[in-house]
Amino acid sequence: MISEHFPPMGLRVRTPRLELRLPSMEDLARLGDVAARGIHAPEQMPFAEPWTDQPPPKVALSVIQYNLGKLASWTPADWNLNFVVAHEDTVVGVQDVGAKDFAVRRQVGTGSWLGLSHQGRGIGTEMRAAVLHLAFEGLGAECAVTEAHEGNEASHGVSRRLGYRPNGVDVVAVRGKPVREHRYRITRRDWERNRSVPVTVSGLEPCLPFFGLGTSGEA
Repeated sequence: MISEHFPPMGLRVRTPRLELRLPSMEDLARLGDVAARGIHAPEQMPFAEPWTDQPPPKVALSVIQYNLGKLASWTPADWNLNFVVAHEDTVVGVQDVGAKDFAVRRQVGTGSWLGLSHQGRGIGTEMRAAVLHLAFEGLGAECAVTEAHEGNEASHGVSRRLGYRPNGVDVVAVRGKPVREHRYRITRRDWERNRSVPVTVSGLEPCLPFFGLGTSGEA
C-alpha cells in the first residue's frame, strides 16, 4: 500500500458529516469535475491566481496537476496537506493546511474551496474546523493563519465563527486590479475557547516525521 511508503496517504480527519484525506487518483478525477462545474460566480475571483478563468477542461487539469505537485514536493520542512473533502461519499472540494519549518515555528496556514453546488450548507466551517483540530490537537501548533479577499464574505464568516482575530490587511493584484486582502490569525487559546465541531483523527502517528516531528507532536 502507498501509505506504507508515504504515511500521510493513510491519514483521515473526520467530522460528523465529512471525511478529509489526501486524494487518490480517483479522488483527483472527481475533484477536477467539481472544479470544472464552477467554484464561484464569474464576476468574482477569490484567488490571487485566477486559475478558474480557464475553460472547464483546463480548470480540471490544473486541479489535478496542482495536487500531484504538492505531493511530489513534500518535505518535512515544507509540507502541505491538500485534503479532498468528501460529504456523503461525494468529493465536494479542497481544504488544505500546510507549513514551513513547522517544528520550529509551530504555525500553519490554511486555504480552501468548495464546488458551487455544495456551498451555503456549513461545510466550509466544518472542514476548516477539522484541520484546525489536526493542527492544534494532533500536531501541537501554536497558531494558524489564513486570508480572504475583500468581498469574499463566506470565507470571512468562517474565520469569524471559528474564533480567528484580524491580523492586518494587504493589497494584492487580482485580474490586474488591486484587491484588499484581509488576514486572520487564531491562537491555540482562542481555538480551545471556540472549538465546537467534534473531530476524530486516525493514522497520524506514522505521519509525524513527515511533519518534522517526533511522536505526540514533539519535535
